[in-house]
Amino acid sequence: MTNATTLTRSTDSSQPLVPLLEERWSPRSYDETATISDEQLDAVLEAARWAPSAMNLQPRRFVAARRGTDAFRKITDNLLGFNAGWAFRASALVVGILETTNEQGEPLRYAEYDLGQSLAALTVQAHAEGLHVHQMAGIDAAGLAAAFDLPERFVPFTVTAIGTVADPSQLEEKAAEREVAPRTRIALDEVVLVKE
Repeated sequence: MTNATTLTRSTDSSQPLVPLLEERWSPRSYDETATISDEQLDAVLEAARWAPSAMNLQPRRFVAARRGTDAFRKITDNLLGFNAGWAFRASALVVGILETTNEQGEPLRYAEYDLGQSLAALTVQAHAEGLHVHQMAGIDAAGLAAAFDLPERFVPFTVTAIGTVADPSQLEEKAAEREVAPRTRIALDEVVLVKE
């Protein structure tokens, strides 16, 4: 049996990265007995709050819920397919919400970009706190909006699981295999189209 402490995974990066980026990965197997403290949850949300934002408009909002709460149940009830089979074990779930227009109805064009920036900051802070994050797009956005009575201009876009890694054997076979498979990315020279 694999011990959770041996589930550290790193990249085969072509360049040295800071450890928080080198060691970051997205598990699906979480310890359903582990908790997240008030300080840890506040720290990851504060990191999201301080992420860069186009014109400093900050068109992102969050619903954060710990396992065992009514809000957590509302989120898990609105996870689709594969995600519903593992995310319920996470210590917390965070709904990433786009503010699509301002109060005057004007579109906020960079909301998706800004939300992505804030969730990246949340992810790095979580890793610094000894936690792991897995971001999901397989959600029922309308269901989440209704569950939390969100205004029409606030659109759920992602759900992020946060918790402590557990042995992958608790997952169904396909997910367990993915949990320990080598991490891969497209080669740098394919990603960077021009570098002078």
